[in-house]
Amino acid sequence: MPPSGVRAARPARDDAGMAEKDELGRAGEDRAARYFTELGYAVLARNWRCGAGEIDLVVADVRTVVVVEVKTRRGEAFGHPFEAIDARKRARLWRLAVAWAADNREELQGRRLRIDAIGIIGPEPHSAPLEHLVDVEVP
Repeated sequence: MPPSGVRAARPARDDAGMAEKDELGRAGEDRAARYFTELGYAVLARNWRCGAGEIDLVVADVRTVVVVEVKTRRGEAFGHPFEAIDARKRARLWRLAVAWAADNREELQGRRLRIDAIGIIGPEPHSAPLEHLVDVEVP
């Protein structure tokens, strides 16, 4: 324990590694937004936050508002991106979707609300294969 009035040194942070991870995630979200735009969806929100957490992307077409979870990985060393969307995460996504809908009632008017997932695996998110899981089952 350090002497009174002296703070213990904190472990060094790997800001470069964290920034790289953030850049990868941001690039994946950019790719997902372009993908949905090309399918005819309008992007309503990106990185929407509330006390319960964050939604990566909210998109909509004439009939549906879609809350999108984007998972981007350089490879499958830590498993497929969709494996990270377990029952607990799916339930949390639904709570976030409902919170977004409550804050944006006019956007939801007359539309169905669903949750989709986008998985991107590859060193370059802008060109890596993209998988789209439509209507993620909520426990």
